[in-house]
Amino acid sequence: MTAYMNQEALDATRSTKRATFFSRSRQKLWIKGESSGNFLTVEEILVDCDQDCFVLKVRLPKGGVACHTGEKSCFYRRLSLSGPVKLEVYPPKA
Repeated sequence: MTAYMNQEALDATRSTKRATFFSRSRQKLWIKGESSGNFLTVEEILVDCDQDCFVLKVRLPKGGVACHTGEKSCFYRRLSLSGPVKLEVYPPKA
């Protein structure tokens, strides 16, 4: 998944070991899993060379998912490298 993280979210993530993000639409922190129970336990944080992007290596609860669609990851669909592509928002599972 991808999400926005400000300094406060980064600090909370590091101190609690739970992936915490900043909701720009709600203007507040949110902990991934607080409503679903699918908390992302942070095992490692990687930062890119510009120090403006993080990769969180996380552990899901047994049987847990990261995506609201029920998939383990938000990146479960593949696009063809050729031909037309029609993207749909929240398509049904195949």
